[in-house]
Amino acid sequence: MLINTLFLFAAYALGSVPFGYLFTKYATGKNVLELGSMSIGSTNVERVAGKKISVLTQVCDMLKGLLPVGIAILLQKNNIIYLEDYFNYLIALAAILGHDFSIFLKLKGGKGVNTTLGASILLAPIQVLVSVVIFFVVKRFTKYVSVGSICLGVSLPLTGLLFPISYCFYYLLTVALLIIIMHIPNIRRLFQGNENATVSQQKKT
Repeated sequence: MLINTLFLFAAYALGSVPFGYLFTKYATGKNVLELGSMSIGSTNVERVAGKKISVLTQVCDMLKGLLPVGIAILLQKNNIIYLEDYFNYLIALAAILGHDFSIFLKLKGGKGVNTTLGASILLAPIQVLVSVVIFFVVKRFTKYVSVGSICLGVSLPLTGLLFPISYCFYYLLTVALLIIIMHIPNIRRLFQGNENATVSQQKKT
């Protein structure tokens, strides 16, 4: 029981590390939570601090989801610890919640897309790969990262329906709902017609 609690706490703590906030503050001195969409995610970081800092943020946000899940799986495979089958999904979810509601930022954070992809790639690789393809296709045609991200989230459990219903499907359904909830402000702006296009599109216009 103690090892389970420690794993969940560690995953949440790692997920809470606000790389987008820290990198932007270091590179520009600006508070990314006060600019653009007021999110620590890589898209808003690109608006405030540029492409290089955005890519660095994206990689680190994915890793903070990937690492706790990967370590748990590795320890289980080497018979160092024993965890129930469903527990890897709880570890992934803890990391995602840490990003969305960071303990270091008074429960503020990002939209959770990159951390969801990192946390899920070892648990549902096919679903993740399909959702990433859908994201890029939708973003290309709509020019909106938010629309691509929402479609990515929705596609995760839908793709999961192609497989036998298991803990994985319910996990994917949960993270999809989280992505949609975190994008509610974007959805409102889309209906109002004042949602921001992709950064590259904004530069062209």
